[in-house]
Amino acid sequence: MSGIPILTLILLVPLVGALIIAVLPRHRHDLIRYVALGVALLAFVLSLALLASFDPAATGVGGFTFVESVPWIPAFGIEYTVGIDGISLVLVVLTTLLTWISILASFKPINERVKEYMISFLILEVGMLGVFMALDLFLFYVFWEIVLVPMYLIIGIWGGPNRIYATLKFVLYTLIGSLLMLVAILATAFAYQSATGSWNGAFDYLTLRGFGFDTALQVAAFLAFFLAFAIKVPMWPFHTWLPDAHVEAPTAGSVILAGVLLKLGGYGFLRFALPLFPDASQTFAPLIIVLSLIAIIYGAIVSIVQPDLKKLVAYSSVSHMGFVTLGIFVFQQQAMDGAILQMVNHGLITGALFLCVGVIYERTHDRTIARMGGLAAKTPAYAAIFGFFMLASVGLPGLAGFVGEFLVFVGTFAVSPLAAAIAALVMVFGAVYMLWMFQRVAFGPMSDFLKNLGHHLSDLTAIEVLTLAPLAALTLIFGLFPGLLLDLIQGPVDAIIAGLAAGDAVAFLPWR
Repeated sequence: MSGIPILTLILLVPLVGALIIAVLPRHRHDLIRYVALGVALLAFVLSLALLASFDPAATGVGGFTFVESVPWIPAFGIEYTVGIDGISLVLVVLTTLLTWISILASFKPINERVKEYMISFLILEVGMLGVFMALDLFLFYVFWEIVLVPMYLIIGIWGGPNRIYATLKFVLYTLIGSLLMLVAILATAFAYQSATGSWNGAFDYLTLRGFGFDTALQVAAFLAFFLAFAIKVPMWPFHTWLPDAHVEAPTAGSVILAGVLLKLGGYGFLRFALPLFPDASQTFAPLIIVLSLIAIIYGAIVSIVQPDLKKLVAYSSVSHMGFVTLGIFVFQQQAMDGAILQMVNHGLITGALFLCVGVIYERTHDRTIARMGGLAAKTPAYAAIFGFFMLASVGLPGLAGFVGEFLVFVGTFAVSPLAAAIAALVMVFGAVYMLWMFQRVAFGPMSDFLKNLGHHLSDLTAIEVLTLAPLAALTLIFGLFPGLLLDLIQGPVDAIIAGLAAGDAVAFLPWR
């Protein structure tokens, strides 16, 4: 694929698709749906071609391959520079996969303003892909902000009754963090320009990564980046926007929010916060580990008492993403491997769980757990696939949910047995809230509420099977063969760990 700007092509496909949909007649809903799906599938196919041609052993430019660079604002050294390594590659493929699945899942539920909805979704894909590809800090910030607008529209227009409150909360949280991150980006660029006397490379990630900023700037900039990424993960106590956004978002919005948008924060830590500010990362690692442990336990405990299916899955995300930040900030190779696997596996499993919640909501227009008893008798296929993803979320060995958390446990135990023991408690709580929820929803006598639905309570349709089947297959494949992912990410993880001098980074943990 030499000579072909494949990354730019992947970015342009959904953008061009959005422009095509913009000129289509508004009333041609079916045409708009199929054009959006075709565009998303084309982007997915291109990402698979990228995956097929990717060589994990290739060092490329600073560890990145398929690098494309074009001057953008030369006066300040800002360039359109994109490239990928193994970490960004797996997240690019995850994004293109979940985008076409989300669009397909929207065919029946979204019947109003379909044109605007599909345009928003494709623009959202552009922003998410750009975040994972950008190697210029200013370009990264532009893509980071692009993501905010279509997600605001998707929740605010096609969401539930309290969608305005949820969207405002989501935007305010995200905007505060991202504006502080912009200040930090500008501060690092000015510091580089002052030290070198030139703007060339002032926003270039590969240049700044090994620059060595002074301690005060590292601390201030790291805190700004940390806030932006912690809100997006979201880490406790910055998580309160997430349950509201999930509950009010349409099903596909919840899928993409849990499956990809939460990963922007974890990716930001790995790609930018740790390599650019290694000393500050080491300084704040103990605090972030504590916050991660709180998130793991808190998310699990709060999930137990949730009466709403969507809120339960939303709070479980807080817990599962706590493993991601824990695995990143113990600065240990196996733990970091596990954190990246957890990001991918959480995207597959939790995205599928939100699809399952959407399936039953389309039939009942209700998500209350107490009203769903006995579903398995009337919808056995649905109950089976829901149970499959529930077990994957709990961490059943052989399914993808187990591998990432296990590696985080192993890596954390090597650094701090106490921290690993605390994190292990979530396995008990996770089994409690997921198994108890599934028992109440699927088994027992059929509730009066479901009986009254009559023929409306039908089993999975062909489209619903088509959206869930790829996620189920990948959940099983990555559970049995995690090396498929580990081989891709090993080189980048080694580079991050080497840059952090891991032994010194964790030697002073108070609970070591």
